[in-house]
Amino acid sequence: MDTQNTPVHIRLWHADFWLLAIINLLITMSVDMLIPVLPVWMLSSAGMNTVETGIMMGAYGLGLFVLGGFCNFWVQRYRRNRVCLWAMFFVFLSLVGTWGVQKYLSFSGLQFPLLLFCRVVLGAAFGLMQMILSSTLIIDKSESFQRTEANHAATWFGRFALSLGPMLAVVVSRTSVDAIWVAAGIAAVAFALLSSINFPFKTPEDDVKIISTDRFFLSSAKWLFLNLFVINVAVGLLLSVEFTAMFYAMMMVGFCIALLAERYAFVNADLKSEVVSGLILIGAALLMMLTRKQMVVTYLSPVFTGLGIGLIGARFLLFFIKLSKHCQRGTAVSTYMLAWESGLAAGLFVGYALLSGHEHQVLCVALGVVVLALALYVGFVHSWYMRNKNR
Repeated sequence: MDTQNTPVHIRLWHADFWLLAIINLLITMSVDMLIPVLPVWMLSSAGMNTVETGIMMGAYGLGLFVLGGFCNFWVQRYRRNRVCLWAMFFVFLSLVGTWGVQKYLSFSGLQFPLLLFCRVVLGAAFGLMQMILSSTLIIDKSESFQRTEANHAATWFGRFALSLGPMLAVVVSRTSVDAIWVAAGIAAVAFALLSSINFPFKTPEDDVKIISTDRFFLSSAKWLFLNLFVINVAVGLLLSVEFTAMFYAMMMVGFCIALLAERYAFVNADLKSEVVSGLILIGAALLMMLTRKQMVVTYLSPVFTGLGIGLIGARFLLFFIKLSKHCQRGTAVSTYMLAWESGLAAGLFVGYALLSGHEHQVLCVALGVVVLALALYVGFVHSWYMRNKNR
């Protein structure tokens, strides 16, 4: 079978790689912590309506694309780790700015535009930071034959943040501590850790264009981008329904099972089986939430969701990498990140702006999106990928 599994190299896991993986986890957690707490504050304390809340959550997704065209020029013109540190610093500033608007500008005329600005800046800074961290710095710290495994492993740490970040935010919100301050503190720790890693100087290339798609968007992967975007719209819709810390904790259990499953259960399986199984699992979780109210559903549905997201995310990342040419690995990883994050943001936008307060409708629409994503993948994207992959 053409499984395209990644090998395991113990030598990859040196101190700097561990730090980079943990940095990816921490900075993504700091951003994902806002998913459950920011909409609750906007709707209950800030006096915003559901459309304004949806726009605020979706603005982050638009911000992801703002600075990507400059990424290649900046990492060639300046020290790439310093550009990443600057981007991470602006993630920290945008989180502090969000807290400042929440604390001092409630119910003022400046509240909505300033908060919207902070969300766009957060998306732009986080997007640029991820493009450099995941597609450049992590690759720089890996041998050439370890780079696929390095991207695969480091991205898993960022994936864990989708459960750990919101879970921590929900727990902190029950105390007197502001969850956004905790998020900013985590971003500051990530900044300090990245500052401690030494990266060798690399001579910049000549005649680098100021704006380009290098390290930003792989146009040849447009159908993979669309399919992953649609899948994560369903996940974003699901996350727009208010959940407990237990939901996110059980999602983490699903992620851990997915790690084991891709290494053992799917090792000799057909190439499309992971994505198909993942979509079926997410669909099953949505069906259980729609039709059953037993206590066991509150535990099983997030486990199925995490298992499905984990299988799909890991497989699609390899699809993006193997579709790219030799010099396009970083661009492929950036495109994967954009599809992942913008899909989540789009789902949150639809969930809050159009379906807020209607949990049954949200789950029904999410299930319909999953069915659409499955039909798109099985009917077109998988066969298209098999015809066009380069590795």
